[in-house]
Amino acid sequence: MTDDALSRPPVHALLADGRTVRIRPVRRDDHDQLQGLYKEMSPENLRLRFFAASRRSAEMAADRACAAHPGYRALLAETEGQVIGLAEYDTGGEPGARTAEISIAVADGLHHRGVGTLLIEHLASAARATGITTFTADALCENHEVLRLFADLGLRTARRFEGPEVRCTIALDDSDTYLSAVEERGRAADVASMEPLLRPRTVAVVGAGRKPGSVGRAVLHQLRTGGYTGQLFAVNPAAHAILGVPCHSSVTALPRTPDLAVLAVPAAAVPGAAEECGKAGVRALLVVTAGLDADQAKALLAACREHGMRLVGPNCLGLSNTDPALRLDATFAAGHPRPGTAGVAVQSGGVGIALLDGMSRLGIGVSSFVSLGDKYDVSGNDMLQWWETDGRTDLALLHLESFGSPRAFSRTARRVTRRMPVLTVDAGRTEAGRRAAASHTAAAATRTMTRGALFTQAGITATRSVGELLEAAALLHSQPLPAGPRVLIVTNAGGAGVLAADACAEAGLTLPTPAPELVDDLLAVLPEGAAVGNPVDATAAVSEGQLMDCVDRIMRYGGIDAVLVALVPTAVAVATGDDLVRALTGAPGHRAKPVAAVRLEQALPVELLPAGAGGTVPSYAEPQAAARALAHAARRAAWLARPAGTVPDLDGVETERAHAVVETWLEAHPDGGWLDPRVCAELLDCYGIPQLPWAWADTEDGAVLAAERLRGADGRVVMKGHWPGLLHKSAQHAVHLDLRGDSQVRAAYRDLETRFAGLLTGVVVQPLADRGTELFAGVVQDQVFGPLVLFGLGGTATEILGDHAARLAPLTDHDVHDLITAPRCAPLLFGAGGAGPVDLAGLEQLLLRLSRMASDLPQLAEADFNPVLATPGGVSVLDARVRLLPRRPQDPYLRRLR
Repeated sequence: MTDDALSRPPVHALLADGRTVRIRPVRRDDHDQLQGLYKEMSPENLRLRFFAASRRSAEMAADRACAAHPGYRALLAETEGQVIGLAEYDTGGEPGARTAEISIAVADGLHHRGVGTLLIEHLASAARATGITTFTADALCENHEVLRLFADLGLRTARRFEGPEVRCTIALDDSDTYLSAVEERGRAADVASMEPLLRPRTVAVVGAGRKPGSVGRAVLHQLRTGGYTGQLFAVNPAAHAILGVPCHSSVTALPRTPDLAVLAVPAAAVPGAAEECGKAGVRALLVVTAGLDADQAKALLAACREHGMRLVGPNCLGLSNTDPALRLDATFAAGHPRPGTAGVAVQSGGVGIALLDGMSRLGIGVSSFVSLGDKYDVSGNDMLQWWETDGRTDLALLHLESFGSPRAFSRTARRVTRRMPVLTVDAGRTEAGRRAAASHTAAAATRTMTRGALFTQAGITATRSVGELLEAAALLHSQPLPAGPRVLIVTNAGGAGVLAADACAEAGLTLPTPAPELVDDLLAVLPEGAAVGNPVDATAAVSEGQLMDCVDRIMRYGGIDAVLVALVPTAVAVATGDDLVRALTGAPGHRAKPVAAVRLEQALPVELLPAGAGGTVPSYAEPQAAARALAHAARRAAWLARPAGTVPDLDGVETERAHAVVETWLEAHPDGGWLDPRVCAELLDCYGIPQLPWAWADTEDGAVLAAERLRGADGRVVMKGHWPGLLHKSAQHAVHLDLRGDSQVRAAYRDLETRFAGLLTGVVVQPLADRGTELFAGVVQDQVFGPLVLFGLGGTATEILGDHAARLAPLTDHDVHDLITAPRCAPLLFGAGGAGPVDLAGLEQLLLRLSRMASDLPQLAEADFNPVLATPGGVSVLDARVRLLPRRPQDPYLRRLR
C-alpha cells in the first residue's frame, strides 16, 4: 500500500445482482475488519485461499494488507460498513516492475455476485496506471471458482499446471475483448439495479399532502388513477388517508418495505427522508423535490450510496412504466402516457411533457419514461441499457444537457443503435460568451463540435428541436430504412413539388432523373398532361387508383430509395370522390421503401396515418419536415450498413519513451504549460509524426550554421522566433520567410533579437517548404468527453474560415476517413484543381498517430499542428505546439457509479 493508493477516493459500483458496493484502498485501521472477513470463512474456503485451513495465515494476510510497502496495493469492497472482499497485488518492491502477484478473497455467502470480478477490474486499472502489464496468481487445481473468475475476465489468460497447483498468467491488455466483457457485466448489473425503480412491487409516496396542488399528492393521484398493480402507500404523519390510500407516520411504520420511495418533501427534509428510507431497506428513490443546496445534495447522494439505493432526480417530473402488468405512472404530468414502444429519458420536465404528448398523439406511445432532473445518479446510459433488454422498446428518445461519462455512453450507444434508433435533441449547441482560446485547436473545439462528434460516431440521430425529433421518430417508427439518399417526388400540384424538391436538396438528399423505362411506365398510368421528371407532376386530375399505381411502380424501380408524395386538396378529387391519401395508406402489404406524405393543409406538424396491414404512413405539414426525416433515415441506414471501425495498429510508436518525456518535463514544470520546440519535437518523434527538418539556435552564429545545414536546393530557409508563451508567431510578426544567404539569416536573427529583447530564448530554423495544401490537425483533451481530434483547412485563416471536422479519440479507420472527407476543403486533397491527390495514406497516418498520442497521454491538454503541409509526395508538420498539464490517467470504462 502506498501514499498514492491511500489518496485515491473511494468509488461505488454495482454487483451482478444490482446491489451497490463501495471499493476503496485498504487503510491501516481496517485490520480488525479484514481479520473478521477471514474468521467468518469456512475451513474449506480458507484452505482454497491459503492452500491450508490456517487461521494464522488469515492473520498474516490482514497484517500484510494494512502495512504499507513499495509495490503493494490492496483494495477492499464493503457494503454498509462491512468488508465483503479483498483484492491485492504485489510486485515484490522491484522498481519499474511490470508483473505483480495477485490474490482475491470474498466473504462466504457472497460468491457468484461479482464481488471478486469487480475488485480485479479495479485492481487491474490501478496496475495499468503504474505500468504493470501482467498479473500472476497461484491457485489449487480444485479451486474452480477462482479459475473461472480469471478465465471470464476477458483478458488473455494462460495456465501452467504444477502438481496440485496451477499458475495463471493474466495479460492486462486493454483490448476491445476485455472492454466488451466489462461492458456486458456492467450492463447486466445496471439492469438489475434498475428493477426496483422501473418494476417496483411496492411504492411509497413520502410527503403526499392533503391539500390539492401539492406535488406529492399529484404523484399519488397519478399512481392511483393509472392503475398501478402493486402495493401503494402514502407517508404523512398528519393524515390517516389521502385519495383513498392509507397513510403511515413514517417509512419505518409501513407494513411492508417499499422497493421504490417517491420523495416529495421540502428540500431541507430530503437528506433525512433518504437516510430513513435507506435504513428501512428501500431499494430505489425518486426525488421530485427541487432546490437542494450543495450540502443537501451531498447528503442525499451519500445516503443512496451508503444504503445501495438507485436515485432518479432530484428536481424531476417523475418516471413511468406502461407495461400492462405494472401500469406505473409516478409523475405529476397532466395525463397518463399512452402505452407503446418508445423509451423516453429527459433532463427537462418541460421537454418530457412535450415528448410524452407527442408520442401519444402519434400513436407510438411510451414503454417507459424517466425524467432525470439534476441527474445525480441514473443517467441516459442507464436508460439505454434498460431499453436494450426490456423486451418492449424499439425506439429511444433522449434529451440530455450533460454527460457523466461520454466515452462509456458512446460505447453503449454504438451497441444499442445497432438494435434500435436512438434519437436526441442536441441541447446546448451554442455557447454564451465563447471563451478566448489560446490555440487554434481549443478555439475550434466548441461544444457543438464535440457533441456532434459523439453523436455521429455513436450512430445517434441528433435533431435540433423537439419538433424535428418527433418528425424523425414518426418516420423511423413507421417506415423501412432507405437504402440510400435518392428520393423521387410525386405531386398533384407543380408548386408543391418545387417546394419539396428544394427541401430535399437542402436536407442533403439527391433527386435522380427517372430512367426512360420508368418514365414510360408512369406515363402509361397517369392522366394526360402528367410530366414525369423529378418531381413527377401527376396533375390535379390524378385519381386515387392512378396515384396508387404510380407509387407502386416507383417502389419496384431500383433507381430510387424513397418516395415523397406532396398532395394538395383539389376540387377535382372532391368531385370524383377520390381520396388521394387513401392511395398511400390503402396499399396492401409492407412496402420495401419508405414513403412520406406532405399535406400542406394539415393542421398538425406531423401525423401517422393508419395504413393497410396495421401499418402507418407519416404525413407532414411542411416539405422541409418530411425531407429532414428522410435524411435522418438515410444517414441511419448508411451508419448501419458500414461495419464497425477498428483502431489500426501503428508501428514505430514508443509509448514508454513518450511517458518518460512527459513525466520529466512535468517534474521541471509542475504547473504544466506549452512545450518548447525541442521537447515538442521529441514527443512527436515518439509517435512517428513526420516533421519538416529543423534546428534550434540561440545565437546569431548558431542560426547561420543551422541554415547552412538545412538549406534545400534553392538555398532558402525560414526563421521562427520562440519564447515561453508564444503561440501565434505570425500574429506577433515573429517569422521571417524566404531567407537567402548568411547575411539575410543574420539580419533576421538581429531583428527578432531587437524587437523581442528580454523575451526571445531562441529561434527555429527550417528549410522553406515546398508548395502544397496547408492543413490543420490538432487535439484537445476534454475533461468530460476525452480527446477530440480536429482536422481541416490550415494556415493563417484557419479560425476565420472555420473549415474543420472533429472525431473523438481513439480514431478508427472509419473515423479517419470521415475526418479527411468532411471539411469543405476535401476536394483539394483528392486532386481538384488539377494538382493531383495529396498523400492520403500519409495524412491518415498522421491523424491516427495524433489520436494515439492523445489516448496514451492524459497529460496532453492540447496539440496544435498548423500548418500541416500535404503534397502528393508526403505529409509533414511545419509547426507544432503541445501543452501539458499534470493530470492523472483515468479509466473511462471502469465500472463505477458517479
